[in-house]
Amino acid sequence: MFATRAVPPLGISTDKVCFVIVKAREFAAKDIVTEPDPGSNPSDDRMVSVLEDHRNDPTVRELTETIDSLSEDEQIDLVALMWLGRGDGTLQDWAQIRSDASDAHNERTAKYLLGTPLLADYLEEGLSLFGRSCEDFEMGRL
Repeated sequence: MFATRAVPPLGISTDKVCFVIVKAREFAAKDIVTEPDPGSNPSDDRMVSVLEDHRNDPTVRELTETIDSLSEDEQIDLVALMWLGRGDGTLQDWAQIRSDASDAHNERTAKYLLGTPLLADYLEEGLSLFGRSCEDFEMGRL
């Protein structure tokens, strides 16, 4: 008989991780600013500025506020989940990955995560290793 390993506990809800994934995908879709001060009506310029990475971007602000509002344990799990998803270990290494994330924790978690290319993909992969997905996630439930 094969022994099955128990899935370690995850201290952040799937819905919270999925919300970060959705917002991270929105953030990753942004393009460089081509018209720094358009001065026109958004409907006149076909809402192009919403796809550009402006300094006061509401997606960045919302994502940063969401991450900053998480408890320290949730922030640690979010970083550890991202590390797990990018291949920094296996699910069996979760305790060590989480410990490393705890040791590295500081007040710049949101900035660190937003600076990580493929953040949404890594978080999604990390969740899948826990047997979870965002398939049924509803934005309005948070």
